[in-house]
Amino acid sequence: TIEMYFSSFLPAFLAFSGIVTASAIPSPFLESRQSSPAAGVVYSKCSKPGVFALAFDDGPGQYTEELIKTLNAAGAKATFFFTGTLYGCIYNRAAAVKAAYSSGHQVASHTWTHPQTLDSMSVSQLTIEMRKLETALVNIIGVKPTYMRPPYLKTGGNVPTAMRNLGYRMITDSVDSQDWNGLSVSASEQKFRSAGPSTPDGKGHISLLHETYANTVRDLVPRLIKWAKENNLKMVTVAECLGDANGAYAKGNGGGAQTC
Repeated sequence: TIEMYFSSFLPAFLAFSGIVTASAIPSPFLESRQSSPAAGVVYSKCSKPGVFALAFDDGPGQYTEELIKTLNAAGAKATFFFTGTLYGCIYNRAAAVKAAYSSGHQVASHTWTHPQTLDSMSVSQLTIEMRKLETALVNIIGVKPTYMRPPYLKTGGNVPTAMRNLGYRMITDSVDSQDWNGLSVSASEQKFRSAGPSTPDGKGHISLLHETYANTVRDLVPRLIKWAKENNLKMVTVAECLGDANGAYAKGNGGGAQTC
């Protein structure tokens, strides 16, 4: 391609001309491609330091709007991995989904029904799971997400192929609060403090939390906001923490009966 030719020819030409003697100049075209998260690939941590991605699964639920108010008051951005039917029909909580989106939080996919057997499903079955939620989200907020977190973090089987075909980046985590496992708020908080403000290679954390637990929303999240501020961490969406702040959504197709 032209940019590949440019990136290989220009450094040699400049060096020959005596204009530069340092190492090859990196191509801005190639850098852009390398920094953009790829569909069908698993990301468990941020791509840069100094950030913290609060990421919540299983909503929208009864505490979602309360959580959004807490985040907004703290100047924090978060990511919501929504399902279609896990805690009731998503259309019945459309106001919460709209509130998350309009507040600048990232709306992402956690599949339509939250199946336990995600990694044993066919590509066709996985596509149906994702498309149903896409349609609902387009109907509610006008766009479809390009990020997803697989239920139970199951990334095997046909999941990578299906997500690559559908254009989804796959997210797991670097710190699991284990609120889903009955861990106390203090014990969950300690998991983050023990992990430190960054991963061993200096990148920001992507968290695993659930907005469906009152203790998480009302007690753990304020503690984590305080912890992040103590460590001068900017609380950002998953897309932003991966250097993809403008790539969280794509155009999609809505329509159909707005029921579950």
